[in-house]
Amino acid sequence: MLNTLAIANYRSLLKLTLKLGQLNVITGANGSGKSNLYRALRLLAETAQGGVINALAKEGGLDSTFWAGPETFSKCMKDGTAPVQGLIRNTPMRLRLGFTTNDFSYAITLGLPAPDGTSMFTHDPEIKHEAIWHGTLYRPASTLVVRDNAVIKIRDGSSWEVSQTIQSFDSLFSQTADPERAPEALRLRESIRQWRFYDHFRTDADAPARQPQLGTRTPVLHHDGRDLAAALRTIDEIGDREALEEAISDAFPGSHLNIVQQDGGRFVIEFHHHGLLRPLNGAELSDGMLRYLLLVAALLTPRPPPLMVLNEPENSLHPDLLPALARLIIQATQHTQVWVVSHAQPLVAALKQSEHCNAIELEKILGETKVIGQTGLLSTPSWHWPDGG
Repeated sequence: MLNTLAIANYRSLLKLTLKLGQLNVITGANGSGKSNLYRALRLLAETAQGGVINALAKEGGLDSTFWAGPETFSKCMKDGTAPVQGLIRNTPMRLRLGFTTNDFSYAITLGLPAPDGTSMFTHDPEIKHEAIWHGTLYRPASTLVVRDNAVIKIRDGSSWEVSQTIQSFDSLFSQTADPERAPEALRLRESIRQWRFYDHFRTDADAPARQPQLGTRTPVLHHDGRDLAAALRTIDEIGDREALEEAISDAFPGSHLNIVQQDGGRFVIEFHHHGLLRPLNGAELSDGMLRYLLLVAALLTPRPPPLMVLNEPENSLHPDLLPALARLIIQATQHTQVWVVSHAQPLVAALKQSEHCNAIELEKILGETKVIGQTGLLSTPSWHWPDGG
């Protein structure tokens, strides 16, 4: 489980450190930075997939994603007696992301290359520093693997072994995940690769989830929901069938669900709605009903991930469905650390009933995202960047 998340210089997240729990509910007004926090977590996940540089490029590059305000705010800027203005930078542009767990923790620093006139990729970010350490608080003595520019070093007892050199656009996870020499890198990489993000379920008339699909065992719902029928049938056969039935009846009393196999092995959803004489197929479901089924399939997965992130799951749902969704999310936290990014107060209020709920409300002050109530060193989790940033 992630205990702490730290982000520096990413969009509106100038310096943000969060203490995390089993269920994390992120709220705040429009423009407070909820989406930026979600994007930062997805960017961190890309390190284990080898795609962090490409992911930054899709966002417009480091120049577009880097904190756009001044390097520091003076006292006069904060109290409004002087205009907010930038001064000469004292430090290089560095975007930093990191997290801690009880076992192994990780941080990455990205920046722009030094211009040398030999390459056109002058706006292509480079990975400047990475580190894996043992435990929650970084200390040099607890460091296990460190990457400084092109050089990777692995701790060997009380000394360091230079492992290899690496390209500036490759993460150490792509080169150092060796079960013998660096088992912690392999373990951390595989854990990050299991993180799941659900934020773009299609529910339009042509959505794949509405269409008959060739069925194969599907313990993990695809991020766009295309294999919904197969995922629901997989839960029915090898997962928690009772929980599936309860999730349907909780939201739609008296109703139940069947998955029917057509000729050619294609699976079709049949939703038996209380009061109707025939079942509804996938094409007939309302957007809200279909989205709820997608969330059921995601949350009742027979293969729970270490982390699941739901971005605005309330979209298209009628308010009457939110209490049932909240109960489903809380149930999922028995096996998975869950993030919910939401501005639906009924859902947030229902999730706060869980004893494991860690509610984080964001606000924006002078363009910077901050956590409401997190002021001073006492309320801010301890964090040290391995490269001294």
